[in-house]
Amino acid sequence: MSKRKIVTASLSIAAIGVIYWLFAMPRVEDVAIPDSTESIERGRYLVDAGGCVSCHEGTEHPQSLSGGLALESEFGTFYVSNITPDVATGIGGWTGKDVLLALKHGRSRGGGFYYPAFPYISYAGLTDRDALDIAAYLMSSPAVEFTPPSHEVPRWLWRWTLAGWNKLAAFSLPRFPQEADVKVARGAYLARSLGHCGECHTPRNLLGIADPRREFAGAPLGDGEVEAIDGEALAEWTEEDLGYFLFLGVKPDGEFVGGEMEKVVEHNTSKLTLEDRQALAAFLKRR
Repeated sequence: MSKRKIVTASLSIAAIGVIYWLFAMPRVEDVAIPDSTESIERGRYLVDAGGCVSCHEGTEHPQSLSGGLALESEFGTFYVSNITPDVATGIGGWTGKDVLLALKHGRSRGGGFYYPAFPYISYAGLTDRDALDIAAYLMSSPAVEFTPPSHEVPRWLWRWTLAGWNKLAAFSLPRFPQEADVKVARGAYLARSLGHCGECHTPRNLLGIADPRREFAGAPLGDGEVEAIDGEALAEWTEEDLGYFLFLGVKPDGEFVGGEMEKVVEHNTSKLTLEDRQALAAFLKRR
């Protein structure tokens, strides 16, 4: 074989390897979604703790998680999906494997890519049990038939380009050391994974990837700014102040929170147990 053919063959093999590395489906166990009362009740709490209602509450069908909310960003307008168990328009018929692929890897049942307006980068840190219990609760809720509008994105933003974006995002994620304190470790899990606080509170680079060096340091949102919630920003707050804020949305100066954070308190942090609010406060004060 000539040298030219050897080089061509080697490059072809390398290209196939790169394509496989970028597009291969993650290895996820084929598991069932639990249907026990315990799992459904745990899932109910996790849905509240994760703030799912803040985004997925139906725009045309209130009191359901049928979606439709428009999320504006510099990369386009993304419409929140229907996560009720409707077979045609929601997640009815999904398996546990489908749920884990979506929540923790941002991949659809057919192998496609979800846009990261869906915070799967944060949800990657969820335990499988929590992800499946969330699904258990969602599957127990009433099915609502509703198809949200199609995303409005630039012509250059194809879903397949997210194969590379996901790898870049994964490389940028820091490997945080395990917190020795159980309370702080629980707060870290709530903030970084389940509650995905960094999705709004951490600034991003030009590719829309969160900057781990400035975790929770605040970020632009539309014409405004999402406040920083790192240790420096909360230096004058006590853990008690922060826990009270997470429950009622009242700052130490007596002012009530407004904007999108008002919804987060209403649908998310106010529904946490006292222990989880204290854990979240302890972690954020440590940042």
